[in-house]
Amino acid sequence: MNPQQHTGSYYAATVNQPTDYATLKGEQTADVCVIGAGFTGVSTALHLAERGYNVHVVEANRVGWGASGRNGGQMIGGIAGASRIARAQVKDIDQLVWDMRWAGHEIIRERVATYDIQCDLKSGYLDVAIKNRHLDALKRDLEALEKFDFPHEVRLLSRSETADTIGTQAYIGALLNMGNGHIHPLNLCIGEAHAAVSLGATFYEQSPVLNIEHGGKPRVVSKHGSVSADFVVLAGNAYHFLETKLRGILFPVNSFILATEPLSETLVNFLNPKDLAVCDPNFVLEYFRLSADKRLLFGGRCNYSGSDPQVIKKNLLPRMLKIYPELEDKKIAYAWGGTIGVTINRVPQLGRLSPNVFYSQGYSGHGVNVTHLAGQIMADAVAGTFERFDLFANIKPIRIPGAHTFSKQMVALGMIYYQLKDRL
Repeated sequence: MNPQQHTGSYYAATVNQPTDYATLKGEQTADVCVIGAGFTGVSTALHLAERGYNVHVVEANRVGWGASGRNGGQMIGGIAGASRIARAQVKDIDQLVWDMRWAGHEIIRERVATYDIQCDLKSGYLDVAIKNRHLDALKRDLEALEKFDFPHEVRLLSRSETADTIGTQAYIGALLNMGNGHIHPLNLCIGEAHAAVSLGATFYEQSPVLNIEHGGKPRVVSKHGSVSADFVVLAGNAYHFLETKLRGILFPVNSFILATEPLSETLVNFLNPKDLAVCDPNFVLEYFRLSADKRLLFGGRCNYSGSDPQVIKKNLLPRMLKIYPELEDKKIAYAWGGTIGVTINRVPQLGRLSPNVFYSQGYSGHGVNVTHLAGQIMADAVAGTFERFDLFANIKPIRIPGAHTFSKQMVALGMIYYQLKDRL
């Protein structure tokens, strides 16, 4: 794979401090080598650096190059597949699973405060309902939040309250959750990388990993150098193709985003005066929010697998205008896409390939939150604590024969299936 620069996203255009770490050269040694500098890898590195480990992070492209720096910026609570995790245990772990659902949020807030990371962190989120069954699900979510004494404001909104809150008649109700929120994801990822470096971590960019030599002290090899370490953590998610054992257990699903030109104060006050992130409940979902400079960022999943901004615009613009026809005359300033890792059973995949080589991937759309938890769990595992790690590792991934070779075709068929299911 040839090293690449960031995609032409709104986030890349508004990054606070572009990274320019050196390429990996020569024979290096570390306590831990992390492969991948997205949220999982950076979070792992920062947790380990805080504990005094010598950590080297090897990135094929740039920090936050993949989904971590391209996503919708929605800080959504929960772990996809959480109910499966709880059911698979021999004892009641409901409270532990519940606490993990929100742990990533608290890690992000603590990181932002501790290291003064400027990433436009905002509180406030709406899960919107399109059908009555969605309202029923939101009521169950509210009951769970109340049962576990959720410390943030949460309440159901009626159809009219929803319309008043986000300026559209497209939804029949919503659940307001002030514990969720939104961020500038690339600035968060880069800010956390800088924090890790300030504590002694080393980052290498533009250094695709070619091989992992397993053994008592595994060696991570790139074109011009290597890192030998006591432990290796694979954090490539949907972009990782090194280990054959990890192929066929993760599907790369494309998601795309538009960013309008900055909107007027009048229009902002009509569309989203409370500055909330919004997401619908479909699998082929749509999500949107305002950026710090008051653009509407509108995203969604679709079958298209390329990166042409005009094709992305053609796919997403009609969906955006269906919700907000008021934006018909507004310029689309940016259009980009990325790939998220989705697992068959929706359970994030944390495990190990050997006693000293760990991996973490497959967050199924909850990546901003769960990657930060995963980084903490990876650091725990390196340090020899496996309580939370084993909750995930004991659930064996579902492997689909031929999925690595025919993933695009399988995802396309899956999208058609879920589009039909969403309409029922």
